Amino acid sequence: MQDLVQTPISPGNSWYEASVDERPQYPTLMGDRRCDVAIIGGGFTGLSCAYHLAKSGVDVVLIEACRFGDGASGRNGGQLGTGQRAGVLELEKQYGFERSKALWDIAEDAKRNMHEVAEEGGFEFDYSVGQLTPMHKKHYEADERAHINAVNERYNYHGLGWLDKDEMAAKLGSSHYFGGAWDKGTGHIHPLKYLIGLAKATQKNGAKIFEQTRATSIKSQSKIHIETPSGTITADKCLLALNGYHGDLEKNTARNVMPIQSFIGATAPLPLDSAILPGNEAVDDSRFVVRYFRKSKDSRLLFGGREAYSTGDAGNIEAGIRKQMIEIYPTLKDIEITHAWGGSVAITMQRMPYVREVEPGLWSAGGYSGHGVMLSNYTGRLIAEKFCGDSAQLDLLSELKITPFPGGKAMRSPLLFAALTWYSLVDRL
Repeated sequence: MQDLVQTPISPGNSWYEASVDERPQYPTLMGDRRCDVAIIGGGFTGLSCAYHLAKSGVDVVLIEACRFGDGASGRNGGQLGTGQRAGVLELEKQYGFERSKALWDIAEDAKRNMHEVAEEGGFEFDYSVGQLTPMHKKHYEADERAHINAVNERYNYHGLGWLDKDEMAAKLGSSHYFGGAWDKGTGHIHPLKYLIGLAKATQKNGAKIFEQTRATSIKSQSKIHIETPSGTITADKCLLALNGYHGDLEKNTARNVMPIQSFIGATAPLPLDSAILPGNEAVDDSRFVVRYFRKSKDSRLLFGGREAYSTGDAGNIEAGIRKQMIEIYPTLKDIEITHAWGGSVAITMQRMPYVREVEPGLWSAGGYSGHGVMLSNYTGRLIAEKFCGDSAQLDLLSELKITPFPGGKAMRSPLLFAALTWYSLVDRL
């Protein structure tokens, strides 16, 4: 495990960063340190784990290759969602009802966890209630209704209902879609505000956190030994919380977690009387290559959807976002897009998180597959609990059946590109 961690590629100009006060800066690790737990990666997973460990009195050191917020946790779509990325009926077929229900309960706990941590840390994160999932093909209605019925009848969840085409059009301010789901039990956030607050609370609780400190190698022997350009860390246990930025630091993670780039644009503020999203819900549609959008606190439309299956040049982010946005909202064809940005997120073959003890004392977590805002935070907490001796819920995640991407290092990206290009074509048919 001697390779370098890939430096995050975060192209474009993020509205999130423009809308917050100056981000706090944290020191670079200098010299050699010894701790109980080392964490590599300062996104939601890593900071959440460090926060809960420090609360429990554990000596924890966390390093981040860039600045806190430069990766997906500070640049994502901000939508919490409900349940796991895979639907309950799909999970029931694979794991049975009992385990599917337990995974559902983890996701519900994850929602509560975010609010609890923010309340404990005394920070705001612009939480707004509601999420719409419109169907872009009419024949998807039967499957979506079956999902809604299942969670209402057997999962004790009553925030999810069906809207017909006209009702959905009124909620969206667009007739582009057929009916779909309305989830009143979830919402959306300003992710960078949450991450900034979490980092402050983590440090306040006693964790030693460092940014602009890249791990260059990690060795697992009797202790975990981590090298950086400016120092070393020796720890009893370690969490790799790198998601889309793991490079080849750890080979098992590299085989199972694939980075892809996702992009978002922010418009100029919409008029106060705009018909677009009058209820301020977030939206994620039924496409495999999902389009997701919502309004910011200052009434901008934040629209995401374009993806790229390599970490190369992002190209013209604004043009790709505008093309998708005006398919849904033609009246916005001439609106100014003031900010356009992207970054690497990560997926697994099964679209469920990869959470594993890859070597004794060395855990890895990532691959949240577009469902990571709440699940990454809660996974970090569960790993902290595991390090402190409680593993019941974490076992449910670590036992998920995640298969490696085919083709090995040389072919996994081309094969993924081919597969996702096919799904993108299916979305348009």
